[in-house]
Amino acid sequence: MPLSSPLTDVLVPPSITAIAEQADELTALLRKWSEINSGSDNLPGLERMRAALRTAFHAAFPTASIEEVALPDTTARALRLRLRPEAPLRILCNGHYDTVYEATHPFQKTTLLDADTLRGPGVTDMKGGLVVMLATLRAFEKTPAASALGFEILITPDEEIGSRASLDAINVSARRNHFGLVFEPARAGGEIVRSRKGTGVFTVTCHGRAAHGAQPEAGRNAIAALAEFLVAAHRVPDEVPGTMLNIGVIRGGGVINIVPELAVAELHARITRIEQKDTLAARLAALAAPINAREGYRIVIEGTFDRPPKECGPVEQSAFAALQSAACDLGLPPLDWVDTGGGSDGNLLFAAGLPNLDGIGIIGNHLHSDREYCSLASIVTRAQLNALFLHRLATGEYQLPR
Repeated sequence: MPLSSPLTDVLVPPSITAIAEQADELTALLRKWSEINSGSDNLPGLERMRAALRTAFHAAFPTASIEEVALPDTTARALRLRLRPEAPLRILCNGHYDTVYEATHPFQKTTLLDADTLRGPGVTDMKGGLVVMLATLRAFEKTPAASALGFEILITPDEEIGSRASLDAINVSARRNHFGLVFEPARAGGEIVRSRKGTGVFTVTCHGRAAHGAQPEAGRNAIAALAEFLVAAHRVPDEVPGTMLNIGVIRGGGVINIVPELAVAELHARITRIEQKDTLAARLAALAAPINAREGYRIVIEGTFDRPPKECGPVEQSAFAALQSAACDLGLPPLDWVDTGGGSDGNLLFAAGLPNLDGIGIIGNHLHSDREYCSLASIVTRAQLNALFLHRLATGEYQLPR
């Protein structure tokens, strides 16, 4: 029989309540997975991690189809499982199994800092999210209406380096599902992600003309011209609210008695709304135009946005309200969400037309550093929250806007 939530009269299926009894098992699994180095460029480590995931998810869902998806330009593969693909309502559960820690990085082991705090590589981003995903779906599968809902799991090996190889696989999954759950980590305060900025990388190359340093007037100093452009570009975020622009790399010149004929800069840009992509590109082109009008100079701007913004639409608004209601009914702290600058595959799903809730994974902080940690208690509470949300979708108690 369903059990009542401790603080309400709302009925919660027993399989969801029982996730709490799995806390030790889930913690052990997280430690095991986090100590498999799966840095984005560590191909043997990625293979070991994918094998571990395949074993765990196949054991949990033995009737699901399972596929290791070949990706272009890499031997790494995505893992995909599908269960009830013909169901009238289909949910995509998304995650990644690569981390930022290369095979030689000294941060390789997990450490318990206290009874609830685990420090380790990828415990939050996002081995912890994968554990939450597994616990969520195992519990949901035992709920009485689970057969009404189909789900697809897509776990990719290259999110930390832009998901370029996985993009086609992500788009295929996005097109055949109705809603997405992205198990990226929640913020340190427990907030999930409302929106993410789009990210892009641009290379600015300035061509000048070489000359002897004793006759600088005969040359065209590419470094000086590029510096002029970059000082102006640095001010663009003040001119276009909601954008960010970081000048990350500058290269140019050679020996000091030659006027440099070439200089290159690499810029990292972020935008809040998709239309800002064209606004930002136009502004950079406008800054280059007066330099290009001078004799002997040419600035070339190349690059694109690899992840468009993940915006918040009416479907996300409605789904978040349902998630808040589930949190309340489970007796959990009030749930909030925030906007963030960091990108995820939630950006790509949104761009492909799939509304999604992002950042529904484990709670933690200090991602991408040797201080990365997670809250172990949040494995249980986030899995319970997500499973109850899916249960209410399956029963029709909550319906996604069409």
